Amino acid sequence: MFLALRELSFARGRFSLMGVVIALIAVLMVLLSGLSAGLVNDGVSGLKSLPTSTSFAFDAGTKADNAFSRSVVDDAQLATWRDQSDVAEASPMGASIVNAVTDTGEQVDLTLFGVEPGSFLAPDVADGTGLDDPAGIVVSGTADGLEIGTVVTLDRLDTQLEVVGFTDEQATFGHVDIAYLPLGTWQLIAAGEAPAGSAPTAEQVAALDFDQYSVIGLLGTEGSALAAGDADALAAGDAAADTTTMTLEESFNASPGYEAETLTLSMIQWFLYAIGALVVGAFFTVWTIQRSHELAVLRAMGASARYLLRDGLAQAAILLLVFTAVGVAVGVGLGALMPDGMPFALEAPAIAVASAVTILLGLLGAAVAVLRVTCIDPITALGGAR
Repeated sequence: MFLALRELSFARGRFSLMGVVIALIAVLMVLLSGLSAGLVNDGVSGLKSLPTSTSFAFDAGTKADNAFSRSVVDDAQLATWRDQSDVAEASPMGASIVNAVTDTGEQVDLTLFGVEPGSFLAPDVADGTGLDDPAGIVVSGTADGLEIGTVVTLDRLDTQLEVVGFTDEQATFGHVDIAYLPLGTWQLIAAGEAPAGSAPTAEQVAALDFDQYSVIGLLGTEGSALAAGDADALAAGDAAADTTTMTLEESFNASPGYEAETLTLSMIQWFLYAIGALVVGAFFTVWTIQRSHELAVLRAMGASARYLLRDGLAQAAILLLVFTAVGVAVGVGLGALMPDGMPFALEAPAIAVASAVTILLGLLGAAVAVLRVTCIDPITALGGAR
């Protein structure tokens, strides 16, 4: 470490310049991590809030992309799943994205999630009341332009729904705020029987003969194979109910655009890691070449190749740790300044993992570069190369 620290002090200009590059890579890494987490939350936060043992059963053959809107299941499939072992609760859910206008004339987009009140799919209400009124909706806590008592009118249907509550946290699907409503009301809308110019009533819901939903939410019993997302357990139920079941995380891909967004950002992030490793490796390759004569002198004085290798890696580790920390701090500061309208969320675990990968790949690049010291011949110090 003595030589590493002396060189860091002596060539502080060159090392500082390299450190700035590492810090900028770390800043980009933090911003990309925040953007990735923000897009995930904006796309599927309504699903992420469910218990981890949740799965969703779609109609067999439903295309995975945007499956929540494509799938149609019925009472017979629901009853079959309820008879399966390891199923603690099977609850139907309707899903559709609509345009609406508030009573103040403001246009809003909403994802309607029709759920059975009291089921595990029903939202936790932080403000207002639950899904007791057939015409009541509980909206994402991040929804703009809505407040308790606001009446929204669905486009083309002219059906009126009233905001009766808000969730505690963000609840979105497909980058659209979720409006939870009683399942019977959602079926009334899906069947085209919703009243025009007024709100649905309990009598209209009770008189409806319609047994179709979008998906079946499955809650596995604690410790069961179904709760763990075991493929065999899911396949057995699918064979009996003629469905295709996805675990909670797999169902994220059924949200519009989710897979394309996450794959794109992941690719950019891994390219950034690769660039960081190449930049660090290139710097230490040049640095090793420039000081090859000094390293040869050390070899002639008895220093082992392992010592020089360890010394070079120590330099890289100090550089990467210090300036990655600086870059993360700057990135977190910039992230705090992001506008509210941008899907951006700083999550400590994601930043920690990304920082560790940045440092490890940087060290890998530096290790490949400083391996050159093992090839340095002590005779170079005595002028044998001239």
